[in-house]
Amino acid sequence: MNVNVPPGTIPNATPAMEWPEGALTRIPYWIYQSPEIAALEQQRLFEGPVWNYLCLEAEVQKPGDYRTTFIGHMPVVVARDFDDEIYAFENRCAHRGALIALDSGGHARDFTCVYHAWNYDLKGNLKAVAFEDGVGGKGGMGKTFCRSDHGPRKLRIATFCGLVFGSLSDDVPPIEEYLGEEVAAKIKRVLHKPVIVTGRFTQMLPNNWKLYFENVKDTYHASLLHTFFTTFRINRLSQRGGMVVSPDGGSHASFSFVDKQNKENDYAAMGIRSENEDFALKDPSLLDNADEFGDGCHMQILTVFPNMVLQQIQNALAVRQVLPKAQTQTALNWTTIGFADDTPEMTTRRLRQNNLAGPAGYVSMEDGAVGGFVQRGVAAAAGERAVVEMGGSGTAAEGTRATEASVRGFWKCYRGHMGI
Repeated sequence: MNVNVPPGTIPNATPAMEWPEGALTRIPYWIYQSPEIAALEQQRLFEGPVWNYLCLEAEVQKPGDYRTTFIGHMPVVVARDFDDEIYAFENRCAHRGALIALDSGGHARDFTCVYHAWNYDLKGNLKAVAFEDGVGGKGGMGKTFCRSDHGPRKLRIATFCGLVFGSLSDDVPPIEEYLGEEVAAKIKRVLHKPVIVTGRFTQMLPNNWKLYFENVKDTYHASLLHTFFTTFRINRLSQRGGMVVSPDGGSHASFSFVDKQNKENDYAAMGIRSENEDFALKDPSLLDNADEFGDGCHMQILTVFPNMVLQQIQNALAVRQVLPKAQTQTALNWTTIGFADDTPEMTTRRLRQNNLAGPAGYVSMEDGAVGGFVQRGVAAAAGERAVVEMGGSGTAAEGTRATEASVRGFWKCYRGHMGI
C-alpha cells in the first residue's frame, strides 16, 4: 500500500470516511478502525515531528546500559555510550532486518546480530561484518562496501526531568517548547529529583491506542466510571481542581485537591452509580497520603503527545507508555517509580498505593475494559460520530474538570500531524 499521499487525503477513502471541516466535537468512528489510518499514523505521526517517550534516564544510568522500546511499531534501542551520552536507533540490522537487541534491557559493550553477526556500537554505528573479506580470498563484501554507509535509522534525543524522548524528525521543536510552559511546569513539579524504578509491567488493551489516550485526557469520566474514586473521595468533580493544555492541544495535565471539609452529595443526589456508601476499606492505611509536594494536590494525570502518561495518584507515581500493536490492540507499558532519597516508610507507602492503578487497580481497573467496550460498540458504526461537547467546543484550559477540552485538544494536535 502506498502511504505517501498528500496531506488532507485519505487513501481509498469512502464517503463515510470524512471529517467535518474544523470540527473537534464530532469524532468519526472510522478513525479507530481504518488500516489506512494506522499506516499513516506510523509515517506522519510517530515517525514525524513529535517527541516520542522512550524510557527513563534512570533505566540507562551507567555507560553500557540499554533498554529496548518502540516508537509506534518501530522497535528502538536506547543506550548510554561510554561518552556518557544517550543514543537511540532503530532496532533493525542493516543486513537482513533482524532485531539487533533481543532483550528488554541490560548492559553491553556493543550489539551483535544473532543472524549473521553484524556488530554495532552503542551509538548504532555498524562496526564489523563477519567474513567481510571472505574466506581464503573468495567471497566477502565488494570493494566498494563501506560500513559507514549502512546502519539502522538514528533518532534525535531530548531529555527532560529524567525522561528520555526520541524523534526521527529534524523539524520537531525543542522539548520544552514542544511540551508548553504549563505542562512542563507540571512535569517539573513531580519529577523534581532523581527517581528509581520500583517495577514494570505491560497491560494489553483490546482497543485502538487512541481510545486509551483519549480516556486518560478525559477529566470528565474519572469520577463517573471509577467507583473507588468517588466513594473514597479521591477524585470528585466537585473538588477543587483544574487542568492545563499545551498550545498545540496535544499535551495536558489535570489535577485535584482533597477537601475533607466538603461533604457534598451531588453524586448520591443524582443517583449516579459511582458512589457506593456501603463500600469500606478493611485497611484504611491504603489511603494514607503524604503531601510530599507541599501543595495539597493529591492527584495529577499528565499526558505528552503522542504516547506518554505521567501519573501521581496520592503517592503512587508511574510513567505509562502507550503503544499501538494492532488496529484493535494496544500495549500499555507501566513503569512505577519512587525517589532515590525515599525513606523506607515512603517506599512502603508507594508500593501499597501502587495497588490503586494498573490492570487490577482499585482506581483504574475499569480503564482497561472501557476502551474495548467502545471498540466493540462502534464495530458497525464507521459512518457515525462521537459527541464531544462537554465544556463547549474549544481546547483551552478551564477552571473545571467537567469538560472535554483536553480530548478536543488531542484531536486538534492529531489532525494537524496527520493532515486530515
